[in-house]
Amino acid sequence: MLEINELSKIYPGGTQALKAVTFNVPKGQFLAVIGLSGSGKSTLLRCINRLIEPTKGQIIWNGIDLAALPENEMRLYRRKIGMVFQSFNLVLRSTVLTNVLSGRLGYINPAWSFLNRFSKQDYLDAMKQLERVGIADKAFQRADELSGGQQQRVSIARAMMQNPEIMLADEPVASLDPVLAHSIMQYLDKINKELGVTVICSLHFLDLVHRYADRVIALNNGYVVFDGLPSEIDDVKFKEIYGRDAERVG
Repeated sequence: MLEINELSKIYPGGTQALKAVTFNVPKGQFLAVIGLSGSGKSTLLRCINRLIEPTKGQIIWNGIDLAALPENEMRLYRRKIGMVFQSFNLVLRSTVLTNVLSGRLGYINPAWSFLNRFSKQDYLDAMKQLERVGIADKAFQRADELSGGQQQRVSIARAMMQNPEIMLADEPVASLDPVLAHSIMQYLDKINKELGVTVICSLHFLDLVHRYADRVIALNNGYVVFDGLPSEIDDVKFKEIYGRDAERVG
């Protein structure tokens, strides 16, 4: 169980991105986070693994308040929280395999990682993850030789090398066309359904939310304005989330 209690974030300059956000995520749930650009979605996800430091509030996971941990202890917990970014965040000059292996950096001696020394089992696991996302044949190509959809598959494989219990996906399909978007979402869905990994995924498109999410949290101006099933987002709720002038297309 992940519990978010009264979580707030104020950036330097005074912008308040999150305002007393509170919700729980049961283990194994696929939770979608929706809202307009600037509503606080990315800030929320990055506060959960403390890539961004929250201003106040609690992030309780398995009874431990992650928000209160010193950085050296947080590193240990962060190993079990995978992250998939909209911009992929790959080392483009490195091979696909090297990028995937970097998901093990939290588990090995830093000196070994600098020398790119991974165990035989790590290499076997990396190939297994590449097979899971359908691009094992690309293992020895440079990451910058891949398409956007293939690069996002690499980032999923990298995150899975952490053996995560939670997967945070920050608008993972925002830069992809609809066909590729569904293929990426299917991989996240498979990880969720087959491996029991909790997925928290920020999304723009309601058709993806309806197809893949068990539950939806909606943010507007840093506040939670909806928490429920995708099917419960009627026209009134849609306007509350996206504004009176928004047109519903999915």
